[in-house]
Amino acid sequence: MCRSQERWKYMSMVVRSGNAGSQGGHRSLILDFVSLITRLAMAAVWIISGFSKLRDSLQTQQAMKAYEILPGDLISPLAAGLSAFEIALGVLLFLGIFLRPAGVISIGLLTVFIIAIISAWARGLTIDCGCFGGGGANSNAGPATYLTEIGRDLGFIVLSVWTVWRPYKRFALHP
Repeated sequence: MCRSQERWKYMSMVVRSGNAGSQGGHRSLILDFVSLITRLAMAAVWIISGFSKLRDSLQTQQAMKAYEILPGDLISPLAAGLSAFEIALGVLLFLGIFLRPAGVISIGLLTVFIIAIISAWARGLTIDCGCFGGGGANSNAGPATYLTEIGRDLGFIVLSVWTVWRPYKRFALHP
């Protein structure tokens, strides 16, 4: 069979399968692309956040203390553990391993972060969230600061929900 016949046979199969120029085929391709981008975006968020906390663990501990929620003896191990956990979560998402569980864990962790920010705001604390390093007391923090941090984390939750709803299997080791 010559090349042109092979191409014709392939195109005939595509047309019969309903994937040639169909809205469903294009829609699926677009959704797959969005899924890949959301997964990689959340991987970047967790990896950058984890490494920024790991790079300056003392600052991370100060950020955790500023929330005035945890007992002092838990802050040091939790600061180290949170950095490693965020990096591991980012690597899972980047590699495409256990995408749905990683998305659910992301939603849970981000929800905890939002609750902590709301708690600090409600108690009148003026702090930097420490989400991407830094943190601690911040006299410039106010309603706009807290709303921005909460809005950002809600956006990350939307990305994580997408990953749970529609994990992209191509370029993933084990969805």
